[in-house]
Amino acid sequence: MSDDAVPPRGPLVAALLMGAGVAVALGVYGRAHEGNYASLPALGFSTAGTFKAWATTVVLLLAASQLVTALWLYGRLPGARRAPPWLGSAHRATGALAFLLSLPVAAYCLYGFGFSPEPFRSRTFVHSVAGCVLYGAFAAKVLLVRSHRIPGWALPVVGGMLLTTVAVLWQTGAVWFFDVEGIHT
Repeated sequence: MSDDAVPPRGPLVAALLMGAGVAVALGVYGRAHEGNYASLPALGFSTAGTFKAWATTVVLLLAASQLVTALWLYGRLPGARRAPPWLGSAHRATGALAFLLSLPVAAYCLYGFGFSPEPFRSRTFVHSVAGCVLYGAFAAKVLLVRSHRIPGWALPVVGGMLLTTVAVLWQTGAVWFFDVEGIHT
């Protein structure tokens, strides 16, 4: 097999190391930081928790649209015609919106609670790990998305990791909140 047939691993390794670094840095900061949830504003909602639950629900819907548009763009959406020219822009816009909307939620979690606050609960531990993985995967995706020197499986795997972590965060955060507090604004 010639050297030209093997895709270079440098961009993939660099992206994965950057993603791991972001995830670890967030976890270390969150663990060392003393949370102060009471001081966080509700941003027009009845509580900060309500804001976080609804914002995370919107992020989940945007992430689901990312899956559908990515499948359509790559010709993998069953029954769909050829992707229209505007779909790539719509895909990038919904991804950017999901990321931007996730930032205040992450800041609230990180600043308000830290990483898996005491006493230990498996739900908050899983939620904390998923939050760190989300931003690590996002950092990796940003580096991979413009690279043409990565294996074909890399971008879908990282995108799938993003969607999966958003779903885990929604399940361990918003669903739990709506179950405990009820659905309200």
